[in-house]
Amino acid sequence: MTTVGFIGLGAMGAPMAWNIEDAGFDLVVYNRTTDREQPFAEAGVSVADSPKHLTERADVVCCIVSDGDAVAEVLERDLGVLEGLDEDTVFVQMSTIGYAETMAAADLVAETGAAFVDAPVSGTVGPAEDGTLVGLPGGDESVVEAVRPILEAMCEPVVHCGEVGQGTNMKLFINLLLGDAMAAFAEALVFGRANGLDVEAMGTVVENGALDCPLFDIKGGTIGEGDFAPRFPVDYQFKDLSLALDRAGEVGAPLSQTAAAREAFSAARARGYGGEDMAAVIKPMEETAGVEAREE
Repeated sequence: MTTVGFIGLGAMGAPMAWNIEDAGFDLVVYNRTTDREQPFAEAGVSVADSPKHLTERADVVCCIVSDGDAVAEVLERDLGVLEGLDEDTVFVQMSTIGYAETMAAADLVAETGAAFVDAPVSGTVGPAEDGTLVGLPGGDESVVEAVRPILEAMCEPVVHCGEVGQGTNMKLFINLLLGDAMAAFAEALVFGRANGLDVEAMGTVVENGALDCPLFDIKGGTIGEGDFAPRFPVDYQFKDLSLALDRAGEVGAPLSQTAAAREAFSAARARGYGGEDMAAVIKPMEETAGVEAREE
């Protein structure tokens, strides 16, 4: 039986790890804060005391942590992943990080003889719980196919994006579009409310035209209810737009809309909404216009 090591048991990582367990793989987990490990230990899942010891026990190591610095720390720390890798191990990097950070991690893993798959995911906590994230692996085709059953325990579909680094580029593409669309939708709702339009009526018009999409349906509903519990926080969306702009500068792609969207999320962070759902990008706009996009 394939043994899967899973590093990072946060809001996304924990349900992803449970789905691996439910799919019948032998699972061992590690988290930098041990309280996140407790539910797994209570369920009889093996818990490692360091990334090295997890890696030494695993055939495939999946890692989803907060940012590029956290990935580097997990790899390079004392008793880190690099100390436990060998040529029989595959390291699957699932965090949303920058392109340069992805390639640096791939180089470190390659030096150990292990294989590297760049496999961020698209989706939030709900799809993570349901096993319906969109998997975006980049890497050698044979290696991606070898780990596909593991990815499919967490993701539906799994889209091979190309070589290492292309998974990261695809994740930045989709989160760039997500952030741009969310900021534009928030602006439109505030414009409508400033003109006296009814929130529910605006939603009906959107839902019955060419702009109908799950994002507007879901976020329109939560904004209307005043529900800003974090499914995907403002802070994370700001980070991802910043990563996309960094990469755009490297390849010479103009991202004027994305630059404006990042500033909208920056304003939300500056007013203390960074930990709220990305839909809270609307709050500074509402405050400036003196309206709220809430249902009656």
